[in-house]
Order: sequence, then structure tokens, then C-alpha cells
Amino acid sequence: MRAVFGLVMIVGMGLAGFAVYMVNGYVSETQSERDLLLQRAAEVVPTVGVYAVTRQMKYGETLTADDVAVIQYAEPFLPEGVFTTEEELFPEGDEELRVVTRPMEINEPVLAVKVTEPGDIAGITSLLSPGMRAFTISVDVQSGVSGFLRPGDRVDVYWSGSLRTAGGENENITQLILSSVELIAIDQTSDSNRSDAAIARTVTVQVSPANVAALTQASATGKLSLALVGAGDTATISSIAIDQRTLLGVEEEAPEVVEEAPVVVEAPKQCFIKQRSGGQVVEVEIPCTN
Repeated sequence: MRAVFGLVMIVGMGLAGFAVYMVNGYVSETQSERDLLLQRAAEVVPTVGVYAVTRQMKYGETLTADDVAVIQYAEPFLPEGVFTTEEELFPEGDEELRVVTRPMEINEPVLAVKVTEPGDIAGITSLLSPGMRAFTISVDVQSGVSGFLRPGDRVDVYWSGSLRTAGGENENITQLILSSVELIAIDQTSDSNRSDAAIARTVTVQVSPANVAALTQASATGKLSLALVGAGDTATISSIAIDQRTLLGVEEEAPEVVEEAPVVVEAPKQCFIKQRSGGQVVEVEIPCTN
């Protein structure tokens, strides 16, 4: 009987030890999972709900509440000008809606720079940066880069005309007057999504008021030409000017040097007479009669 009781006690103690081992293992595993979840939670990037378009939208379309939905956007990478509430995006409700000024793709956040103010129309004025002005330049197939220009491109503006030199002669010259100027419209459209290659008759650039005066003077006194700047080109261009002599490699002739004849200074005329004095003959200076 005692042997059976001892055996039961041994088995009970073994089971208790095993239970304690299993409980410790479960607690340790649970703590590991908890620590892993906390670590993953710390690595999660916080998000912010912003309004984005639910369909592809083109220039000139009216933005309504049916065209947008709230999406989650990573807060550290939030672009400037997003709308987080419906009151910000549609402050006047359906009475005064915004108009799209730049194309947007599905699920792209609506930015303030891509839509007009509530109630405004999509015109050139909505594309101008503060303090800038719109100036229109007449172009043709040669000066307008043969139809390859699009709104949003950047161009260099060159002036060709005639200048009067110090010698009074007219000299043909071409000079860079503005560099990397942004185009905001081609002919009568500011839609940067246009894909046709029609030859433009006018282009509208965004420049400062001082550059408006410079372009007005340049177009009145000569011809303006455009050169398309590459999309990723950020190089700074120094002043460029070339005249006809430099273009053709003609060296300027040095002015002819005229040698002047030496000035001969005549000595004053002297007159003498000979007189005998004793046994010698001497010359005595007298006034000249002629």
C-alpha cells in the first residue's frame, strides 16, 4: 500500500513539474510574441486620411464630391497642399466647385496647385506663381522649336538684331536674354496633356515684371527665338552673345598705322663778312638782309 502511495506521489510530482515547465514555456512564448508585436507597431508609419481622385481627370474638368474619396497616406511623406477634410476641399459645397488645372491619375491626392480656388475657372491666371506675369511671344516653325513645345516645358529665349558699333557701323548679333523660362500656354491652351504636334503661333511664358519689360523691348527691336531645355537640365548658363564676325571666324583688321615724317627744325640763318686784321682774315657776323 505504501509502495502504491509512493508511486502515486512520484507520478503526481512529475506531472506537476511538467505542468510548471509547460506554463513557463507558454508564458515565455507569449512574452516573445508581445515584444514582437510591440516592435512591429513601433515600425508602422503613421498615416493621415487625405482626399484623392477616384478616376483619371483631365485639364478643365470640374471636381465634384463624387470624384474623390479618402485614402490613407504616409504622414512623413505627405505632400504640401493636400486636403484632409471635405470642408477644405469644398468650402462652399456644390455651389462653387473647383476646376482641374493639371491632369491627375486614379488615387492621386488632390493638391491645391492642381485645382483652382472654389468658383474660379481654369485659366492662365490660376497657373501664375505669386509675383509673376504672363507674356506672349509670337513664334513660327523655326523660332517655336517646330511644334515640340508643351505647357510646362522650359525654354531659353534668344534675341537677334542689329547694334551700332563705336565706329558707327551696324553689326548683327544674337544674344541669350532669358534662361530656363517656363511655358504656361501654347496658343490658347494651357493643357499640359496635349499630344498633338501642331505648329504654334504664340507661346505664353511666366516671367517677372522686369523680364516683361525686357521681352517687350527685345521683340520691338529684333527677333526672338526659343531653344527647348531638357527636363532634367538644371545647369546655369552664363551670358551668351555672338556676332557675324565671330560666327564666320573673321578676325578684326588692325587699324593701319601711318608713320609721320620727322619734323626738321631749321637752324636760324647767319650772315658773315670777312675782314683782314693785321695778317689774319676773320669772319664777322652781320645782320642778314634777306
